[in-house]
Amino acid sequence: MTRPLIVVNFKTYASASGDAAQVLLEAMEAHATGPATMVAVVSAFDLALLSQASEHVEVWSQHLDPVGLGGYTGWLEPTTALARGASGSIINHAEHKVPLDHVEQLLAMLPEGFPVCACAADVHEARALAALNPTYIAVEPPELIGGDISVTTADPSIVSDTVAAVKSVNPNVRVLCGAGVKNGNDVAKALELGAEGVLLASGVTKAEDVASVLADLIATL
Repeated sequence: MTRPLIVVNFKTYASASGDAAQVLLEAMEAHATGPATMVAVVSAFDLALLSQASEHVEVWSQHLDPVGLGGYTGWLEPTTALARGASGSIINHAEHKVPLDHVEQLLAMLPEGFPVCACAADVHEARALAALNPTYIAVEPPELIGGDISVTTADPSIVSDTVAAVKSVNPNVRVLCGAGVKNGNDVAKALELGAEGVLLASGVTKAEDVASVLADLIATL
């Protein structure tokens, strides 16, 4: 059975950028051989350094654009991201929404087996994304992102309904649960609802004791 995913989005938090990003990655490394697959989703500025420093944590890009090498100032070009160590990417996060055709074109450019997690705000968007065949879909109601209440508590049906909708369209797509996830109980509930992992950020990146939080996230697995 595939291990559940604990995907930590570093965003551009001061506590997860530059030197602080290395410290956070080291904390994740200490828990990466346990019952879950640990994934660090990092800034493009930190991608090369962190991918070189990582042994057991997967290091993903926070975004990619469907462009090639050439005159694309400010865009995140996939070939260079892969060369700098990206082992996956998220796309269409609530803080960086893109059209469906952006996702479709990007997936067509990437090598086979390169994992992409497409974020969805609701069941309708998740269903549309599933038809494009990303590796994962993370359902994240935007109003709960960064909050203190997990989606598994505030609106558990959106998780189970998303799993059902995605699997009905494409049974190969794995569903993750995001928004407000903070602890092992949230992870356990997400798995009960049919998700195969979680996507979170501030619950880890802003924690005073990161090691304890990471240990708690996998404690019920």
